[in-house]
Amino acid sequence: MTDTTTIVFLLFPGITQLDFTAPAQALSRMPGAVLAGAAARLDPIATDSGFAILPTHDFASAPQADILCIPGGHGVTDAVNDAATIDFIARQAAGAERVTSVCTGAFLLGRAGLLQGKRATTHWGYTHLLPLVGARHENARVVEDGQVVTSGGVTSGLDFALTLIARLKGDGVAQAIQLAIEYDPAPPFPGGHPDRAPAAVTAGLRKRAYDAAAARMEAALRS
Repeated sequence: MTDTTTIVFLLFPGITQLDFTAPAQALSRMPGAVLAGAAARLDPIATDSGFAILPTHDFASAPQADILCIPGGHGVTDAVNDAATIDFIARQAAGAERVTSVCTGAFLLGRAGLLQGKRATTHWGYTHLLPLVGARHENARVVEDGQVVTSGGVTSGLDFALTLIARLKGDGVAQAIQLAIEYDPAPPFPGGHPDRAPAAVTAGLRKRAYDAAAARMEAALRS
């Protein structure tokens, strides 16, 4: 890569804002990083948190990414069948050095044909659907397979960003950025993943939220 690294984030209605803002916060501190947020139009993008994000570019004017990052969110179920969105991902990926995703953004990569035969991960509530886009699930917070880097749900975007910074600029740079943003996780409860969470908590959350959400995603991917 050159001294400047162009990082393009896809923005779409229904995006989980932390899927975008967490890695953007870390990556923006990487030496030479230039960030862009590309959407179909320049209108404000409604997030899942009750506020909107302004894109910097539309699809036609977006710069070519060195790193393409696809966040997730409930809006993915609509975006996987939006031809303009999938075409943008495919065109950008063709010229990018790394193609990445956070959370359910993996399914947008997959819809663009970028996960075929790849090891990948996504939010734990959707991992069983990865074979529908040609991927093989690997139970890890960040999965690297060639130029493709996928990460798990929401907060894993920070782990993904720091991993990528370490690959590009060295461990020392990544460690300095981690310190600068005081990323020193000390959650009040153990168990941010089903492997460690109480079984009753996992079962209850699946029933309340993720069984239906995964069913909607599956229907969208099969349509």
